[in-house]
Amino acid sequence: MPKTVDYYLAPQSPWTYLGHQRFVQIVKDAGATVRVMPMDLGQVFPISGGLPLGKRAPQRQAYRLVELARFSKSLNLPLNLHPKFFPVAGDPAAKLIIAVDLHHGTDAALAITGDVLSAVWHEEHDIANLATLTDLLRKHRLDAACLELSNSAEVQTRYDSYTQSAIDTQVFGAPSYVIHGEMFWGQDRLDFVAAALKP
Repeated sequence: MPKTVDYYLAPQSPWTYLGHQRFVQIVKDAGATVRVMPMDLGQVFPISGGLPLGKRAPQRQAYRLVELARFSKSLNLPLNLHPKFFPVAGDPAAKLIIAVDLHHGTDAALAITGDVLSAVWHEEHDIANLATLTDLLRKHRLDAACLELSNSAEVQTRYDSYTQSAIDTQVFGAPSYVIHGEMFWGQDRLDFVAAALKP
């Protein structure tokens, strides 16, 4: 029986960006089902003890940049350490991903998630900007109505429920992958995710 992965993500997270394509390939190879679950880190952090980047100690901020550069080089994945549009509000993109999932399904949601992440960390686009989100929908030939849907009460309710689910599951950062109750935090845990998905 195929396993299901709850994929808790934040569309402005560099770590989600670094792991996203590998994660998509892992679940495809395993024949696993994915629940794409964007969450609001602004609500998760106060409960989990996390801090927004600007409030972290200077040494932690400095080491974050070292690690991002290491993983970018190791994975051969381009990443701008100081992107033009960061920090950026993640809510508009998160809700668009949910709208795409509702309207077009999981594969489309995963595809546009990848491009949202790349837009921040590689292409220097503002993912809180309507024009950027419109361009991403057009690139994937997805229905423009997803933008309107992303502002609906239905999508907001789902976004809130994913955030509450993250809190209830004791998720404290992005990306987090939960497989039958077992959590794996961070793109550097994807080898464990792959192992957990093996028959």
